[in-house]
Formats: sequence, structure tokens, C-alpha cells
Amino acid sequence: MKSESTCEGVELDDLPFVLDRDGSTLLSVQIADQLRQAATGGLLRTGDRLPSTRGLARRLGVSRTVVAVAYDQLHAEGWIEGHQGSGTYLTTAPAATPVHGAVLPGADSAPHLFDLAPGAPCTQAIDPAAWRRAWRAAADHSPLVRKHRAGEPEFRQAVLHHLLRHRGIGTDTGAVLLATAGASSAVGELAVAALRPGDVVAMEDPGYQRAAGAFEAAGVEVLPVPVDENGLRVDCLPTGIHAVYCTPAHQFPLGARLPAVRRVALIEHARRCGILVIEDDYDGELRYDTAPLPLLATMAPDVVVHLGTTSKILSPSLGIGWLLAPPDIAEAVLALRERTGTGPSPAGQRVLVALADHGDLARHLRRLRRRLPPRRALVVAQLRRHGLGVVGDDAGSHVVALLDSAETEQRVIANGQKRGVALDGLARHHRHDVRDHFGVALGYAALPWSDLVAAVPIAAECLADF
Repeated sequence: MKSESTCEGVELDDLPFVLDRDGSTLLSVQIADQLRQAATGGLLRTGDRLPSTRGLARRLGVSRTVVAVAYDQLHAEGWIEGHQGSGTYLTTAPAATPVHGAVLPGADSAPHLFDLAPGAPCTQAIDPAAWRRAWRAAADHSPLVRKHRAGEPEFRQAVLHHLLRHRGIGTDTGAVLLATAGASSAVGELAVAALRPGDVVAMEDPGYQRAAGAFEAAGVEVLPVPVDENGLRVDCLPTGIHAVYCTPAHQFPLGARLPAVRRVALIEHARRCGILVIEDDYDGELRYDTAPLPLLATMAPDVVVHLGTTSKILSPSLGIGWLLAPPDIAEAVLALRERTGTGPSPAGQRVLVALADHGDLARHLRRLRRRLPPRRALVVAQLRRHGLGVVGDDAGSHVVALLDSAETEQRVIANGQKRGVALDGLARHHRHDVRDHFGVALGYAALPWSDLVAAVPIAAECLADF
């Protein structure tokens, strides 16, 4: 039997009545006015069943007669009607007045564009059956009472196996693995736990600006360091820094692979100066030309924090990643989580565990390595057809076509917009207006194949026009 404090469709507690018992306006009038406001504001909709007069009177602490008078008034105005044995229902409710200036993110009315911006995964490579099976397996667990601040034990074990198999990181380095909510979130945690406001971090320029934003949000200063065709210029690292953030496996966005000699130089510099190296391996699994070079975390686990994410190899739906750090850094991150009550969601961790347990994660990575090369070949062929080249290693999920100036870059992007293609210029990946690189980064992973075939020739023509 239903309690009189609730009714189908509308909960009493959802109706925010505020009565002025000392005012001159009758309580019945106040109740009627607020029910009208609930209808016109969208809280109530046509067909919603209203609380009973007895139930609403009990909640508001008034007599049932007061509520009955309010309902009678609304009935006379045509707002509500009663059904014998069923209840009282709202019969009409104007469309809610839009709040001027309020915009829902992603709800704009811009025309559809083929989005060739980098940084999105190839979700077409995900096996739908395996994906559904993993989510069902994750849901079979009982709800948690408390979550593990370091991450679910099964998730951490699955990631260690993944790193050993696909990235060559052994389990004997002494480093501690923690689950994260993704690379940017991990950078934010490191900025607070391992650094202090006013500390200085050197970062590739152009580079990953969300990481820069995470540092700056914690009060950490970011100094740009130039990159060339071989990645980070280690010889240009400034003095007085406390950490270096880099993407050595596949420099973002230019796509270079940091050579072994620079990796050694970076590690020696870090040890000599007592600084931390943050290695963001955002798409390190997506190499399909040659074997990857040893990770910095393998070469120097004492001074390197290794970051990984599922956002580029699977989907941002999971919202998870990992951090492999020296014990003191890991302990500082855990202490931060304990103080703030934060930590990654267990749901995405459980999905990854299920994918790994069934072998679906390894199969997915093999599919990715088969599917991405033809996509890259399509982009490169179209660009070369127009006399354009690309920079970056044969890896990852995007290429960069260089241009001669910032003005040309802007014109190419504007032309692409007019022709239905969203292009990503290098301008937004720089820290300052003084730039050495101009061009467009073309992502080839996210679009369905048919859309990619349609979009890439347009992008190539836009680039060739200027």
C-alpha cells in the first residue's frame, strides 16, 4: 500500500513550497500560486498526479481545508481535474520559459561537421558483444560501501599485467601503481601532492594544454620548452624547475618519438637536478611501425611518474587511467585523496578488469593496430596527392600537416568550417603567441570509415588551397 507522503509521478518533496504564515496573503492562495509556478516552471508537467489534499496538508502543516480551497481554485481555472478513485492531475502546463543566457554544453545548434580533431579513440574497433559483456560483469559486483583510494585491487593487477605485456614495464621496479580518473586528473593530483604553489614545471611547446591547465589550477607555473622533429629539446630545459612533463612515446601534437640519446639525457638531468619527470604515455599502445623504445619509467623508476589512460585506446566512457610512481609520490597522492575524499570511480575499473579477464582487451589492441594503419595511409595519400607532407612517427591516431604561418593556419581552419570539416590548428597547443610551428593536426581514429573517406579529401583540398 502506498504511503500518503508519495504519489505516482510526483514526490511531495519535489515541490518546494515555502509558506509565509505571518503574511497577509491567505495560505490557500500561496499554495495555489506555488502550484502554478511549479507548472509554468517545468517542475510539473501535463498528466502529473498531484499529492492528495490530506498528504499535502500533512507535509505543509496546514489544515486539509486550506489545501482543498487551493485545489478548488486551480480546478476552477482549468489547471487541474480530479478522477474518481484515481486522484488529481495537472491538465495543462505551458512550456517552461527558457532562461536567457543559460546554455547546455554540447546543445548548440551548429551545423554538423566532420570532426578531424585529434585525441578521440577509434570506438568502431570495440567489439560490441565484448563491451556489453564487460559492463554486465562489472554490474554483477555488489555495491561498494567504501572504495579503495588506490584503486580496485583487481584493476591494479590487470593494469600491471597490461603494462608488462604491452609497454614492457616490469613488476620489480619498486614503483607503486594507483588507479586514476585519467591523465589530466592524474596531473592535477600530482600538481597538488608532489608540487607546491609557485613551483615550476617545464612542458613541451606545442604540448598538451589540458595538462598545463591542471598544473596552473594548482598554482604551479608552466614554462614552455621547444620541441623539434625528435621531440622535447632536453638541452633547452630551464634552470630552477621542479618537474618536466612530456610525451616521449608520441609527442603531442607533433608526433615525434623521443630518441634514446635524449631519454638518457633527460634522466641524467632529472637525477642531477633533483626534479621529477612526468611521462604521459597517452597512446603508447598504438605503435604499429616499429617496436617502442624503453619507457622512461623502466629506465628510471626513481625519478619518473608514468601516466596511462583508457581514453585513447578504448573510450572516455570508462573515465579511468593509471599512475606508476616512486613510493613517496604515490603515498603523497593517496594522502591527498584521503584528505579530499576523492578518487577514481570503481565502475570503469571493473569494466576494464572484465575486458582483461576475458582476453578482450588484448584482442581489442590487436584490432586497433590493424585498423589504424589504413586510416593513416588514407590521410597521408590524400595530402601527398596535393603535394603536402606530414610530420610525426607512423603511430598513434593523428598526423600533422605543417603550414607556413599563423594566418594561413587560420584561413585553412575557416575554409574547412565552411566546407563542413572541423580542423584543429596548432595554435591552441602553444603556450604563447611566439610560435615555431604552424599547421593542422588531423585525427583519423574517431570518424566512421565512410565519413573519414568523405572528410579527408576536403581537408586536403583546404590545406592545398593555401
